[in-house]
Amino acid sequence: MAKPSKSDRRAVVDSIRKQQRGADRSRGFAIVGVCVFVALLIVVLAAYQPVKDWWDTRKFNSISLASIGKPAAVCQKVTTLKADGNQQHVPTGQLVTYTTAPPAFGPHWNEQGVAPVAMSRKFYTRGDRPALEALVHNLEHGYTILWYDDTVSAAQINEIRAIGAKFPGDTNFRYKFIAVPWLPADAKSIGKSFPKGTHVAFTHWSAGGNGETDTTKQVGAFQYCSDVSGAALKTFMTTYPYTDSPEPGAM
Repeated sequence: MAKPSKSDRRAVVDSIRKQQRGADRSRGFAIVGVCVFVALLIVVLAAYQPVKDWWDTRKFNSISLASIGKPAAVCQKVTTLKADGNQQHVPTGQLVTYTTAPPAFGPHWNEQGVAPVAMSRKFYTRGDRPALEALVHNLEHGYTILWYDDTVSAAQINEIRAIGAKFPGDTNFRYKFIAVPWLPADAKSIGKSFPKGTHVAFTHWSAGGNGETDTTKQVGAFQYCSDVSGAALKTFMTTYPYTDSPEPGAM
C-alpha cells in the first residue's frame, strides 16, 4: 500500500483542526447560552416575589384601610402600661430584655442608619425584620407597629401588606407605621407571647397626650387581635397619632 503523501497528511491535520475549531465554537456557544439562561433566571426570580406581592394585593388598592381584613370586633380593648426608657440609649448590638410581648417602650438602640428603622419601608418578613431594640426607637418617635405571629395565613399576610401600602412614603409623619413579625425567639427571650387566641398586635409609645412633656405620664398602648383588622388599626392610630409620642418631630 502506498504511503500517504505529505499533502494528504496535511489535509487530514487541517480537517482535524477545523473540526476542533468547530467543536470549540459549539462549546463556546453552549457556555454563553447557559450563562444567558442563568442570568435570565436570576432576573426572573428576583422579580417574581415583588410582582407576586403586587398581584396578590392589587384588589385592596381601591378600598379603604378600614375595609381591609375583619371588623374591629376581632380585637380586644386597648390596654396601657406605664412606660419607661425614654432617651435610654444602649450600644447597638446590646440586647435588651423587654417586659411585654410585644414591646411598646423601653431602652433601645440609637445608631444612625440602624435605629430608628427607615420610614419608607412598611412591611417586614421573618427573614429581614429589624431587631427589637431598633424598632423600639421607632416607637419612641411616634410609630405604630403592627406585629403578627407565625400562625397568620398567606391571605392574612396579603392583608397586612395592603395595610402597609395605605401609609406610603417617608414625608408624611401621620404615616409612621411598620408591620413586622413577632418571632418565636422573641417570645422565648421575653418569656411571654400574645394572649391566647390572638395573633396580631398593635403597639404605640404614648407621651400621655399631644405635646405632653411630663415623662411620668408616658404609657405603652397595646391592642391584641385574633385576626387582621384595618378598622381596628385606623381607630388605634386615630387615638394614638404620631404626635402623641416622646419624640414626634423626628423620623
